[in-house]
Amino acid sequence: MAEEKVEIGTLSARGQLCIPSNIREAMKLKEGSKVLFFLNNDSLLMKRVNTQTFEELTKPLRDAHKNIKESEVSNLIHKFRTEKKSKK
Repeated sequence: MAEEKVEIGTLSARGQLCIPSNIREAMKLKEGSKVLFFLNNDSLLMKRVNTQTFEELTKPLRDAHKNIKESEVSNLIHKFRTEKKSKK
């Protein structure tokens, strides 16, 4: 089982978050590292992603962007929300 670490970070006036050094070290975060943020109610999950993972995550968005016209955006949002509700 992985060791749990609990620390408090500090948010700057510009919205930048200072991640405590022992958390950065444990996550192997360096300057320029990519992280994914997932917000669920009042909880925020942060996950380190490598370049390959980041490319995999964003590929569907990049591909969809190529095929979507601005006039279709509202209908697509409605469609995705309906599909999400039906999966619950």
